[in-house]
Amino acid sequence: MTRRALVIGCGGTIGGAWSVAALAALADHLDWDPRDAEILQGTSAGAELVTLLAGGYSADDLVDMHTGRATDPVLRHHIAAAPRSIPPIPLPVPLAPAGFLRHRGGHTRAAGIFPRGRGDTAWLQRLADSVASPAGPLPHPGARLVAYDPRRGERVAFGAPGAPPATLDEALRASWAVPGWMPPVRIDGRYFVDGGAASTASIDLIGADEADEIYVIASMASFGGARAPGLGGVVEQKLLRNPMSEGLRREIAEVRGSGRTVVPITPGPADMRGLGWNFMNRRHRRAAFDSARALAPEAVRRGLAAAIG
Repeated sequence: MTRRALVIGCGGTIGGAWSVAALAALADHLDWDPRDAEILQGTSAGAELVTLLAGGYSADDLVDMHTGRATDPVLRHHIAAAPRSIPPIPLPVPLAPAGFLRHRGGHTRAAGIFPRGRGDTAWLQRLADSVASPAGPLPHPGARLVAYDPRRGERVAFGAPGAPPATLDEALRASWAVPGWMPPVRIDGRYFVDGGAASTASIDLIGADEADEIYVIASMASFGGARAPGLGGVVEQKLLRNPMSEGLRREIAEVRGSGRTVVPITPGPADMRGLGWNFMNRRHRRAAFDSARALAPEAVRRGLAAAIG
């Protein structure tokens, strides 16, 4: 039997909306319930979505959450409590300045020297409490939430074999701890930040003995130079999208080298025009989601074609 993993990468408020549209399109195309995946792995906004899926909510439920049709109070309250579009002024204290010299380049270096964020993570704690007991794991046995330890330069998939023990609340807040925006989370004597600081999706953390097919929905990676319009799009592409895309490309090559299938579902040029450059702009979320719903089936077809090719 083919073992499937579903991986949802980072992306903030807007990337999360695009990921829900892509998830629904993938489920429709494969006639498959994503909750049946042997592994559900999420990073940052992807960890938020994996928490909902592992907690029993379907792809259709997540679509209803974004369109305002959800009747479940957990979904209604959660979508209304998304973080604001601009972060509070952070504390001028870096988490791991030595990591700037010790760890590999790109966002892993920057993660240690960013000031400590002061964003309110209570909305994530409420979500965690709604789908699991405060000290318990997610109901799905293969659920994993990825965070990054900038002091050690190490990614950790909480919930995976050998990972440090953590409550769902801790793991979810750690995975969403955008450097400079949300506060780092202390777990087992270590401090963790957003897993996207090291990799947009971390598909290479899934072992060869765990999944034969990996479907990765990565809103912060684009191939072929796709970017949002305007100067903001140029800056976002250079500082965020290009490094994340290159990292994902390396991980895909590594995983495929082990004989596994990887289906990368990423935004193309048309998707980026609808998403815009500010991934935390919650006022644009509904418009971004409506655009994504129209374009996501094509993104899924591109990903499947890339896996075959």
